[in-house]
Amino acid sequence: PYVNLLRSTTETMSAAIAGVDSMTVQPFDVAYRRPDSFSERTARNQQIILREESYFSKIVDPSAGSYFVENLTASIADHAWKLFLEIEDKGGYIAAMKEGFIQAQTEESAAKRRAAIASRKETLLGTNQYANFNEFMKDRLGETGCCVGSGTGKTEKIAAPLKFFRLGEAFENLRLRTENSEHRPKVFLLTIGNLTMRKARAGFALNFFAVAGFEVMDNTGFDTVEAGVEAAAKAKADIIVLCSSDDEYPALVPQAVAAAKGKAILVLAGYPKPIVEELKAAGMEHFIFAGQNVLEALEEYQRLIGL
Repeated sequence: PYVNLLRSTTETMSAAIAGVDSMTVQPFDVAYRRPDSFSERTARNQQIILREESYFSKIVDPSAGSYFVENLTASIADHAWKLFLEIEDKGGYIAAMKEGFIQAQTEESAAKRRAAIASRKETLLGTNQYANFNEFMKDRLGETGCCVGSGTGKTEKIAAPLKFFRLGEAFENLRLRTENSEHRPKVFLLTIGNLTMRKARAGFALNFFAVAGFEVMDNTGFDTVEAGVEAAAKAKADIIVLCSSDDEYPALVPQAVAAAKGKAILVLAGYPKPIVEELKAAGMEHFIFAGQNVLEALEEYQRLIGL
């Protein structure tokens, strides 16, 4: 949750550059508990630092002359105006809501964002990328300070409501499912062969499974696949990730499949398309790779382990 300090600081800076009339910085922990004096003081200080130390309050137009910002602003304004006119043609905002146009537009945008987060095309630092698997949230959850009252007055429902959500929710649920289970899954990185490739793929695998809060065990490498699987078995690993180079996988995979059978779920770091069918024929069923839907993959590994 402390990453929220970075997020809200850059968001506040962006708002100041944009020239907003006023802003409120939410405490970093508002999403999961009632903020305390520390988080509230930190939220105030973020604004003070930007005003008193970065001097955003002393410059009329901080982004003036920046081609990137000016071009982005013009693009947003142009798109917004077209959307505004389209809504006007439908009879205005309420008419567009009744028709379902507003809901469809926001849901389409939300679906794209959710897909980008799930595949890590868009990064939520500390959530879907570079998560700390030694950090736990279950015992820190408390009464949240932000809630929506249902109200007591009678209101007429004129249209389907908009759906609100936070982009990190699905990954947070993933982490909490791991934390709430009686058995925390262990992932063993079986690094072997080419030093550069095995280290790169071990780093990718560690980052991949840390997102779900799995315990990841790295090592300095093995001379044989059998020695690596034996070490993984001693560590009581639920998942063994084979980390090596594409050139070495055709020889290593059959050995790993035979050695790991009945002991753990075997996963390959990478997806070498020219030889992937050969690897599947040798018994390799699971792959982790860039561009994959990380959320769906990790949910599947939780299911396979029995969470």
